[in-house]
Amino acid sequence: MQEMNIAVRAVALPPGASIAPLYPGSNLADAYAVDLPNARARELDMESLARILLGSQPDWAQSLMVLRDVIVARFGIKTARQMEAKPGERIGIFRIYARSADEIIVGEDDSHLDFRLSVLRNRGAGRHGSVTVSSVVHCHNRVGRAYILLIRPFHKLIVQRSLARAVRGGFA
Repeated sequence: MQEMNIAVRAVALPPGASIAPLYPGSNLADAYAVDLPNARARELDMESLARILLGSQPDWAQSLMVLRDVIVARFGIKTARQMEAKPGERIGIFRIYARSADEIIVGEDDSHLDFRLSVLRNRGAGRHGSVTVSSVVHCHNRVGRAYILLIRPFHKLIVQRSLARAVRGGFA
């Protein structure tokens, strides 16, 4: 079996991402990239690619989400269940805002912050292309800034592990 590069890399925020205009003034903005493992991943439609990627969270991240929901419900922040139940096109807790052949934008707006994730495929990078997940968060108040301060380390780990798990699974 051919060796596969699953190194997840912290990268500059992609200027070509649709969320690039949101970068200035954000309270959190980061991006992580990984090489796609095969030709199938290179050709997946972006909604399928994003569903696989966002569904590749480690078990401990799902446990953290349950804990998060118990805590945030007391502050009037939407729980995962409330976000998933909202109308419209969604991938789990994330509302789909836009999609194109090589990018999908998901996120959510809440009383404490607004966030967007860009899943951007670069078919010209690496052997089969690459995918970059960029996150941008704009906080509205102290609750939002405190929330970001607490979740920032977990956010980074979850994105990195989700990318690695999706690659290991061949985006299947």
